[in-house]
Amino acid sequence: MLDHVEMSRLLDILGNRNRRRIIELLRQKPCFVTEISDRLLLSPKAVIEHLNMMEREALISFFLDERRRKYYFLQTEFDLVVSVKETRRTQRVASLPSADLRLIESLSMLRRMARARESLLDTLENLERDIEATMNEIVRMSRSEESRETDLDIIITLSHQDLTLDELAEIMETDTSIIQASLADLKARGIVTQEGDRFSIEGIYGTPQGS
Repeated sequence: MLDHVEMSRLLDILGNRNRRRIIELLRQKPCFVTEISDRLLLSPKAVIEHLNMMEREALISFFLDERRRKYYFLQTEFDLVVSVKETRRTQRVASLPSADLRLIESLSMLRRMARARESLLDTLENLERDIEATMNEIVRMSRSEESRETDLDIIITLSHQDLTLDELAEIMETDTSIIQASLADLKARGIVTQEGDRFSIEGIYGTPQGS
């Protein structure tokens, strides 16, 4: 049984929609940072911040694969049940004609928002499939299975923002020499460009000109 302070911290974590989405994803299987970023369309840095917060509260943990990449998983399984009870005062207010009208209007608005949300979710699912298919096609001709995976991680990470080599290594938790080799290949294929010490993605995943 959680005490009041622990419950407050848990509610603070679950009050953020993206953290709830991360938790639901980790319920399905362990994931690494760029995988979460790709599936949920969040920037890798934002994902890391959410993961660090949940790790401090012992909701999640991680293990390292053979490449020493962190796979996060749900350490504490929980169900949050909220019980709402109508008070007598609420019942009296709801019986008033004006309150009835407001209630009907609110229910109608809720129904419209729910339908709009379902439509957006369908669109998002289709977009996620298109993104995954396109990025897989981009890296399909990579030199090996390991380089293909690294290429995909770089593309996912740079699709959110331009980064330096050190920033890529920190987010991807991969040795800089491996990233440098993949960057050189991606640059040669016209997928990645470099300006100064920062790398960016060309094409539909790049930052639009003038933005």
